[in-house]
Amino acid sequence: MITKREDVRNIAIIAHVDHGKTTLVDELLKQSGVFRQNQEVVERVMDSNDIERERGITILSKNTAVFYKNTKINIIDTPGHADFGGEVERVLKMVNGVILVVDAFEGAMPQTKFVLMKALELGLPVIVCINKIDRPEARPAEVVDEVLELFMDLDASDEQLDCPFVYASAKTGIASLDPDTPGKDMTPLFETILHSIPAPEGDPEAPTQVLISTIDYNEYVGRIGVGKVDNGILKVNQDAVLVNHHVPDKLQKVKISKLYEFDGLNKVEVKEASVGSIVAISGIADIHIGDTICSTEAPSAIPFQKISEPTIAMTFSVNDSPLASQEGKYITSRHLRDRLFKELNTDVSLRVEETETTESFKVSGRGELHLSVLIENMRREGYEFAVSKAEVLYHADENGKRTEPMELAYVDVPDEFSGSIIEKLSMRKGELLNMGSISGGYTRMEFNIPSRGLIGYRGEFMTDTKGNGIINTIFNGYGPYKGDIQYRKLGSLIAFESGESITYGLYNAQERGTLFIGAGEKVYSGMVVGQCARAEDIELNVCKKKQLTNTRSSSADEALRLTPPRILSLEQALDFIDTDELLEVTPKSLRIRKKILDPTLRKRAAMKK
Repeated sequence: MITKREDVRNIAIIAHVDHGKTTLVDELLKQSGVFRQNQEVVERVMDSNDIERERGITILSKNTAVFYKNTKINIIDTPGHADFGGEVERVLKMVNGVILVVDAFEGAMPQTKFVLMKALELGLPVIVCINKIDRPEARPAEVVDEVLELFMDLDASDEQLDCPFVYASAKTGIASLDPDTPGKDMTPLFETILHSIPAPEGDPEAPTQVLISTIDYNEYVGRIGVGKVDNGILKVNQDAVLVNHHVPDKLQKVKISKLYEFDGLNKVEVKEASVGSIVAISGIADIHIGDTICSTEAPSAIPFQKISEPTIAMTFSVNDSPLASQEGKYITSRHLRDRLFKELNTDVSLRVEETETTESFKVSGRGELHLSVLIENMRREGYEFAVSKAEVLYHADENGKRTEPMELAYVDVPDEFSGSIIEKLSMRKGELLNMGSISGGYTRMEFNIPSRGLIGYRGEFMTDTKGNGIINTIFNGYGPYKGDIQYRKLGSLIAFESGESITYGLYNAQERGTLFIGAGEKVYSGMVVGQCARAEDIELNVCKKKQLTNTRSSSADEALRLTPPRILSLEQALDFIDTDELLEVTPKSLRIRKKILDPTLRKRAAMKK
């Protein structure tokens, strides 16, 4: 018999980047008494790994739970970047409703549309939380209209359109049902959750069914499957089977060795869990996202949507430069292979394929940010390897013509820069769809542009807008191939001798362009030491010493002044490299090099092209 669990609510918090999801979760945790009165709590407590904290973004969805009026509210904090959309798609299967957070100034943005579309497709009820209402330029009334228009564009049902609106300032911890009346605390939001989000329902008497929506990983217990109990009761030491909707012949016997529920930021061991509970299960070695844990007597898989396909790929290969294996701890192809395949345990949007050689692997993901986070994680763990320039994955249509992934790019820039941005994006095959002015002297433009046109563009965009522009992109399906794009107008400065860079050699080199290295750094033949001021590659000797003579000239002792080098971050280096170059990544260094180090062989290869 189908029953409702009135003492449980399962919600996901979804939004565009930087609209305040994780800060909102902080306040819900604080005001529900999860922390002690005098406990010191870091901001954005849910962003637990280093990269999330440094960049201020959420990469992996996280589970937590709070209690309000004897009701357990399971909350899932999801990422906002399009690159981590795979995370959002699957966690929505665990919840019965969503809180859509929208910035009271920025309004509905591309990722707002993407996450809302996923929620509406699953028929989930929505609470709209207009956040940051204390911003000086907040415009809540207009943002409400924008959100309702978005609902209509996405063909929402009448029930979904009749959603409640809550006005909040997550930073100060207040919420209200009326934009003109400031709230005192988060009570209005808690009350709205209880009244508007339906309680989970299922049949506690039926055979057990638990759909695994997320995989966590722990060095001590291995893989941990996280999912919602849809039917029946799950108990410790229960015999069960694993089945999968997309793998019809999968039928694997397993035993539930440990069972956890979420309480605040902790996992608490429980003996059993019933319908509607979100649980973590450890002890099953090869549990995967999309698997259903079922009773042995009636195994039946729960349907699970296919995760969106990757659009961009890079080659990860063993570092074979002259400076290889000096700084890394894990340097062999076996280390690299094991680490990349381990990443597949938790990242569903990633693909790793073997290539013709054992030394390199093709890694495909949802975007540059997705892959750069993986690279950054690996170098921090002590891996040393080389990566190629990101390239898009082409498809063929019914007529056999080549199609490529397209993106919708939403660009907000100060009015004076709009002309140069239109010019730059047009050169990258972007097509201007809409343009209009928004408050504060800004212009908002919407472009349809090939994904490869955006590769390596973000750094240039920030320079062109003096750091004041905002660019957001969202995948927009596949379209006809738009023709060749020149990624980089300027060439590279290449060292042609191995050794250590010397001020005298660098002083002569800096007249040719912008240097990436200073004095006293190890270099090798074929390593890129800077950007040329012209369109061609130039080879030069940065290890050159001054020849000493026994005659002194009047200018001999003048100090050589070097311009400070431009030190590239990981993203800037990935943006900069060209198709014939590699980025050498070690725990301590990032070096750009030519794929072919020998100058003679390099010239021959260029002539063949």
